[in-house]
Amino acid sequence: MPELRLGVLAIQGGFEAHERALRDLGAAVSEVRTPRDMTDLDGLVIPGGESTTISMGIEMAGLEPAIRAHYESGRTVLGTCAGMIVCDDAHLGLIDATAARNAFGRQLQSFEVDLELEGIGDEPLRAVFIRAPRVERHGPAVEVLASYDGHPVAIREGNVLTCAFHPELTDDTRLHALFMAMTTSSQLEREGAET
Repeated sequence: MPELRLGVLAIQGGFEAHERALRDLGAAVSEVRTPRDMTDLDGLVIPGGESTTISMGIEMAGLEPAIRAHYESGRTVLGTCAGMIVCDDAHLGLIDATAARNAFGRQLQSFEVDLELEGIGDEPLRAVFIRAPRVERHGPAVEVLASYDGHPVAIREGNVLTCAFHPELTDDTRLHALFMAMTTSSQLEREGAET
């Protein structure tokens, strides 16, 4: 199996911590700032930050068609915190869900909590919420992987995985590993379709 080639959107936000986590798990990681940077990627991470700034940066760089083509080809996307908002149906429309900004409060209301998250094993995942969104609505094909305070905070639909927290801010790389497993699976499916 060839090394996974993963891109991390590097417009704004905590992209470097995602890069470290993915490299530690054995992926080849590059920063995405232009449409050319999307070429030959197996998966894309849209990190936290400020969703309006990230959306404007995507528009200014002309990245939306490249991100859409990546998604439509069956390649994976991971959106974390603001990245969850950027992926939702009010923005890029990569997942059938609507996320509410700052749903758990502003910076001063940031918190950490242990979450039961499907697909990563029995041990709870320590989740860091900073000006976090939450899922207000989702379609029937969306799988809820974790909830907090009665609201979904980690969801998956097809090859898109989003979460309201910052998995890159802890030493627990299981969510990144789940994303990489999804990416390997989608890579095998694409290769099977080509033969």
